[in-house]
Amino acid sequence: MKANESSRLRVALCVSATVLLSSIGAWMPGASAQTALAPIVDANHDALANAPFAGDFPTADTAKALSEELYFERAVQVYLWSLPAVNLFAMKEGSEKTYGAGYHVLPVWKERLNAKTKVTTPNSDCLYAMGYVDLAKDGPIVVEVPPKTQGILDDFFQRPLTGPVIGGKTYTGDFGFVGPDAGKGGNYLIVPWNYSHPAPKGYYVYRSRTNNVLVFFRAFFTDPKNLAPPNQLVAATHIYPYGKRESALAMEFPDGSSTPAFMLFPQDGTYFDMLARFVEQETVDPADMDMRGMMAAIGIQKGKPFEPTQRQRELLDKAAKTAFKMSKDEIFNALASQPGGRYYPDRQWVNVFAGQNPEFKASGTFTNLVQRDAYFTSAYAASPGMVVDIVEKGAKYPSTWRDADGNYLDGAKTYQLHLPPNVPAANFWSVTVYDSITASGLENGQPLPSLNSMDKPAANQDGSFDLYFGPSAPAGQESNWVQTVPGKGYFVILRLYSPKQAFFDQTWKPDDMKRVDR
Repeated sequence: MKANESSRLRVALCVSATVLLSSIGAWMPGASAQTALAPIVDANHDALANAPFAGDFPTADTAKALSEELYFERAVQVYLWSLPAVNLFAMKEGSEKTYGAGYHVLPVWKERLNAKTKVTTPNSDCLYAMGYVDLAKDGPIVVEVPPKTQGILDDFFQRPLTGPVIGGKTYTGDFGFVGPDAGKGGNYLIVPWNYSHPAPKGYYVYRSRTNNVLVFFRAFFTDPKNLAPPNQLVAATHIYPYGKRESALAMEFPDGSSTPAFMLFPQDGTYFDMLARFVEQETVDPADMDMRGMMAAIGIQKGKPFEPTQRQRELLDKAAKTAFKMSKDEIFNALASQPGGRYYPDRQWVNVFAGQNPEFKASGTFTNLVQRDAYFTSAYAASPGMVVDIVEKGAKYPSTWRDADGNYLDGAKTYQLHLPPNVPAANFWSVTVYDSITASGLENGQPLPSLNSMDKPAANQDGSFDLYFGPSAPAGQESNWVQTVPGKGYFVILRLYSPKQAFFDQTWKPDDMKRVDR
């Protein structure tokens, strides 16, 4: 290979990668951005595809370029594959840093979860409590669930724990209203996947494929001005190692509303450091051996320190930033084209659980990675109660990031959302606005970035509602308004708790977000 050809290869790869990444760094969704980037991406692909071999062997420059590209590509795929785990592990580390660690620590957002706590798509319209238990450290764990609550037990890949078979039905993940206790409360025993002891009487046994387990409570209220009843319910929770109730550490319920935490996963190369910490704490699932091979190829192995070189650090940082933006593209663009990805053919509302399978395996032959990436870049926790169609139980989460014209929602503009009469939610409905990049609640200057039916927004004469989203409230619409931030994109989730039949048969449909400030 001639010196000038070698130099051209290095320059082509460097320039194309640099321009590509800098362009993505200034990324805004839209066809024009994709059109502008296409030649740059093609040039990068061409440089790699046409990298010269001499005497049927790669030149030194080709070998270096290909090996670095492979390292980069593997890092991108590791980032996307591990999103559910790192999303949840970031929550655990952020929570423990702020509130303390241990099975007995159950942080509660006692005045509801506001936008000061940074976590993906929280619900500000019920009480949240989230704890983390470690089976490797403490052995099997008992969770005494109080009545009238609803919650989830997920492993740290956010797969619902496998529970008991009762009346021919296998319960997975859910406890409370949609779990085996049906809202009456009960004792849940969390054990490792290979737990071989007989199931003790009086317990619902749930098996986890990871050492770490998320214990996630929701408690509901009927009056936003009186949160004492749901707080009292959560405070009745006991979590302790099996057989050690009397000697267990006393429960602690730190207040997340008054002391916010940062629980978001990284968007840069520090993501891989967090993943390495997670891998070191976790058991090895034989089903993950191939992806563990991908991790090993970028230097992450259980039992070995993660010590990338400076050049590898540079590639990991670029890979993380690229993968993060890819995941955003999947939820903002690719998800709507998935089977069942749109709730209605004539509306913009998207179904983040298009396949109605909490592990994204609705096909029966593969895991749908588009749906999986789209969900876990913007949310946490999955269970049948959230996913499967259950009339007047569980919840549904129609989501939109576009207005009626198909344009992305703009914090500087004003939109109207019309909800027809008889909103089909037996428990309550709410709308919440989220930061389009972090997916955390939008810091909009209001106490909470949401509005719900219990807030008693003004209804129209026919019982319908017109809700408004914009930087300032339209005259006379203050009680029906959620503030947005100029210069910030956002998305909206319409939550229907205990959805009624009219939602499923689509005799009731929400309108799109319609711009009204033209």
